[in-house]
Order: sequence, then C-alpha cells, then structure tokens
Amino acid sequence: MRFLYGAIFCSSTLWMAGIARSAASAPGSAAGSRQAPKGAAASGPSEFSIASPVNDQTFFGDDVIAVRLNLEPGLKPSQSISWQLNGKQLDSPPDAIAFPLPHLDRGAYTLAATITDHETSESQTSNSVTFYVRQPSALAPQHK
Repeated sequence: MRFLYGAIFCSSTLWMAGIARSAASAPGSAAGSRQAPKGAAASGPSEFSIASPVNDQTFFGDDVIAVRLNLEPGLKPSQSISWQLNGKQLDSPPDAIAFPLPHLDRGAYTLAATITDHETSESQTSNSVTFYVRQPSALAPQHK
C-alpha cells in the first residue's frame, strides 16, 4: 500500500509539474515572463539574534549595557536595522549591530531588532530579550 501511495503521489506531482512547465513556456504567457525578485531565495539573514544583553540579565547602577547583534551574513546595502526598547524605536544608526545603551532607570526592559529590506519591503524581527536594571540603595550599596 505504501508503494502504491508513493507511485500515485509521484505521478500526480509529475503531472502537475508538466502543466506548470507547459503554462510557463506558452507564448505570451504571463507565467513565462515572471522571474523571482533578485535575491529572493536568501532575502533574510541565516543568523539573526541578540547576543547581548542576554535574556534575564541584571545590570546595576551605571553599568554600561552593551547591545550586540549576531548577524550572518552581514547587512546588504538595501537593508537597515531598527532597534526597539520597550516597543519604542531607539535613535541608532541604520547599520548599528553594536552600541552602548545610555543610562536607564530602574526597571524591566525588552529589546528587539528589526531588519528591513527597502528593495523588497520585507522585514524580519529578532528574538526579544528582557533585561533588568537595578539601582543601588543606601541600605545595600553596590560593591565594586
């Protein structure tokens, strides 16, 4: 039974491929003139994630919060990065994959990055990372 199902599947797939091939080669056919957009096969990065800060990381006082993005391959000339902190866009250069965050008040923060391709209007958003900022108090000063 398994062999028969495979034979039917293969036959129908070949039949459908034949129809598609015939339609694409027909003179004056719109299907014959269509081409995939340039770079469509690999429009997004293969690796795209926030490397720093790590999820659930805690910073104290005036610690510098280094932001870094893992991105392979690098940005194409038609792509830009926008960074969001708690849903609001940060003022960062459109090609910034690493930068320090300015002083942040005490609280929980969520960071994400979005890559937008301006030729195809496609966008891809990274993983979200939640981190925390705590301020030292007079009762529990920060030890350096």
